[in-house]
Amino acid sequence: MSENEQTLYDRIGGAGIIARLIDQFYDRVLADPELAPFFAETSMEKQRRMQREFFAAALDGPQTMSDIDLAYVHHGRGITPEHFNRFVQHLLETLQELEISDHDVDEIVRRISTYVDDITGDAPASA
Repeated sequence: MSENEQTLYDRIGGAGIIARLIDQFYDRVLADPELAPFFAETSMEKQRRMQREFFAAALDGPQTMSDIDLAYVHHGRGITPEHFNRFVQHLLETLQELEISDHDVDEIVRRISTYVDDITGDAPASA
């Protein structure tokens, strides 16, 4: 990447927009009767913190992802591709609400969607 090219993280507004994105996004997810039960026993403060880290790393921000194996932490939770699609739909709507450009929205959704097999249990889990 040349000096003049910005990362996706920087183009959308960095840490500030990621924090807003995660807060608004999880407000939507928790209001969804099909998705909310997945978070009933979850510390949402921790969840939101981890998601800010995850999104920042996935969008080429300065953060790195922790050593958490996504397949392992989602294993056995019963998350289906339909659940994942609902999750992504809420993400898409949140990104649009935040007035992220269509090009960047497409790229964010593409990057997050690469983890579908880890989240739905279609990838092997390691301990």
